[in-house]
Amino acid sequence: MDVHLNVRNFGPIEEAEVDLRPLTVFVGESNTGKTYLAALIYALHQHFGGISQFPWADSISSYFRYFYRLREEEVEQEILEVLEKLNTPERPFKFSDLPQQMHTEFRSKLADQEDFTNELKRCFDFESVSKLIRFTGSQESEMKISLSVREGGQTCWDFETRVSGSADPTITGYINPDRILLEANDAMRKTEFHEVFDVEHLFRTLGTRRWQKKDSYYLPAARSGIMQSLGVIKLSLIKRATRIGLDRLEVSTFSGMIADFLEWVISYTEIGTSPSSIRRVAEQLEAELLEGKIEVKRSTPEAYSEFLYRPDQAEGVLRMSHSAAIVSELAPLVYLLQGIIGPGDLLIIEEPESHLHPSAQTKIAQTLARLVRAGVRVLITTHSNFLLQQIGNLIREGELRKQGESTSESADWLDEEEVGAWWFHKNKPVTELPFDLVEGIEPEDHLDIAEDLYNESAGLQNRIEQKKANDAVESE
Repeated sequence: MDVHLNVRNFGPIEEAEVDLRPLTVFVGESNTGKTYLAALIYALHQHFGGISQFPWADSISSYFRYFYRLREEEVEQEILEVLEKLNTPERPFKFSDLPQQMHTEFRSKLADQEDFTNELKRCFDFESVSKLIRFTGSQESEMKISLSVREGGQTCWDFETRVSGSADPTITGYINPDRILLEANDAMRKTEFHEVFDVEHLFRTLGTRRWQKKDSYYLPAARSGIMQSLGVIKLSLIKRATRIGLDRLEVSTFSGMIADFLEWVISYTEIGTSPSSIRRVAEQLEAELLEGKIEVKRSTPEAYSEFLYRPDQAEGVLRMSHSAAIVSELAPLVYLLQGIIGPGDLLIIEEPESHLHPSAQTKIAQTLARLVRAGVRVLITTHSNFLLQQIGNLIREGELRKQGESTSESADWLDEEEVGAWWFHKNKPVTELPFDLVEGIEPEDHLDIAEDLYNESAGLQNRIEQKKANDAVESE
């Protein structure tokens, strides 16, 4: 699906129009809004249960069950009509073919002000969404967030919210009633939706993977410090769980992304849903970068998880606080890939290059490509030119594959169409960084900085040589 996001006067961002790709890259100076936009995308995914054919598509089966249990004759008749439409050969199944009460429920939820407003306040840790209105001197007081989802040239649904001053947000939404959910000749339909012979069968088939919720995960820039101080954080949680502890502490709050990260790290349970292709990426990450294994230990089923690092060829294990920064930096990513994240899920990583040597940064780019190949959607913020250069090389590798001239049998390649890079500027609109076969993905300010460093270096060298020459003349 084509997912287009447009924001105006949002946090530090004047304006941004971004298309979300299988690999989306945010690059630019600090304090230009990369994290703000990444957090907004996370909030939208959390609110809508992922970006699907229509909002909250995963709830379609539960809606059917709820309405059917009302035992209203009109509703029962509508559900029987849905059965008939699903079983009609050579007929596409559209959003308008769902029961009318479901249409009303979805549209009402889409335009609900409170739910999305609360998710924004939770994720950004603000008391009011008006705090998100651009705070860098804009004369315009209205903030706009617009999301548009299309597939195959067909509009799926749109969502927009506007906030002006301290007024309540204005939210509008649209779901295309003619949106085709199942094509007449859809192979998925033939195998999973053909001959849906009774209502219970309908409930089961509408709960298949096509309608499953797509989860989102956010790895914050502070993840390494959190992992290294996890024991202290857990002890603090225990102390704050008592009335005395609460009386003695001034309560502060986390942003939603940090809170969600802490929640799944502290209560980590490997649920084993990741397919082998994603687990393989975790194994490659451990072998190529960590040179050891990440282990999770619990003294009892009720206890908090403890994360350990077992170096290759070593008999013992190390706590995160005793491990190198690269270990605590990448351990959360390994945890996710070992058994939580699945195809279609969104993974947002702030600065994946943090605490990594340049050679390791290029390997992280390969990890991102492998995740894209495994069906995971990835969004990163970065300041690393090494990472960008390697992404450019992976796109070049993809171009060679198209021409039948691949240099590798591995999954370390990207199609140009799979990558979207966006350049963030101070007090300017966000612009796209197109891939160039020669330059790759290179922001102009990176080139300017490199040129300035070279000129400064050359000038200093000339002064040193001149000083040596002058001293030699004086000594004679």
